[in-house]
Amino acid sequence: MDRIGFIGLGTMGSAMAANIARAGFPLTVWNRTAGRAPELADLGSTFATTAAEVAAASDIVVICVSDTPDVEAVLFGPDGVTAGAREGTLVIDCSTIAPSGSWTFAERLDGVGLVFVDAPVSGGSEGARNATLTIFVGGHERDVERARPVLTALGRTITHVGPIGAGQAVKAVNQVILAGAYLGVAEGIVLAIKAGLDAHQVIEALGGGAAQSWVLANRSGRMVDNDYPLGFKLALHRKDLGIAIGLADQLGVSLPLASLTAALESGLIAQGHGDEDMSALARAIRQLSALEG
Repeated sequence: MDRIGFIGLGTMGSAMAANIARAGFPLTVWNRTAGRAPELADLGSTFATTAAEVAAASDIVVICVSDTPDVEAVLFGPDGVTAGAREGTLVIDCSTIAPSGSWTFAERLDGVGLVFVDAPVSGGSEGARNATLTIFVGGHERDVERARPVLTALGRTITHVGPIGAGQAVKAVNQVILAGAYLGVAEGIVLAIKAGLDAHQVIEALGGGAAQSWVLANRSGRMVDNDYPLGFKLALHRKDLGIAIGLADQLGVSLPLASLTAALESGLIAQGHGDEDMSALARAIRQLSALEG
């Protein structure tokens, strides 16, 4: 059985690492801020002091950090993965970054004898905890098949979507579609409240029709209550939309709804709501509609 390293123990990463440990893989972990996910020790995981130490103890290294510069730092920085990895080590990047970043990192890793696949995930903290994530994988077929047993410990739907960077491009599409779903539900909920309707009853009624969606089922209640416990940070979705809009600009694609959502999210971040769940997008609609919040 491959020895697995995991780098990045945030809300998503800690849950994902726990599922790898539960699947029986020998696991070594590291986080840039010490003290995260102490529960992993109870699952038999070893805590390293550097990313290089993780790589030295692993056949496959999984990375789940916030953005393109963070991936570059843990791969190529002082005491990074490349400082400790042996030739042939596979790097699985589950972060959400620009496709161009994946292309560059794969080329640089190939130059030192390491292998790379991009495997961004969707499904939020619930999916990470329950090992039901949807995973979009880019890379060479043989490398994807080598990664598959690890990815199977993390998710329910694993799709090889093309060469390096294709996983990140699909994730960009995913985040654009989510922008529309969240914004549409937020507008509908505020309209229901302002119309004097029982919003929870409205949600139940809509759940049996064409308006049904994961967002309506799982996030509309938060929008009604105007309370947004963390599932997926609004600030991270704004970062992801920036990637998608940048890709669209390169390709000559117009994304009016995604651009509107990005502007609303930027305003909420400026107000201090960036660390709330993405469903806090409803705050912007409430404010524009003279509703509290």
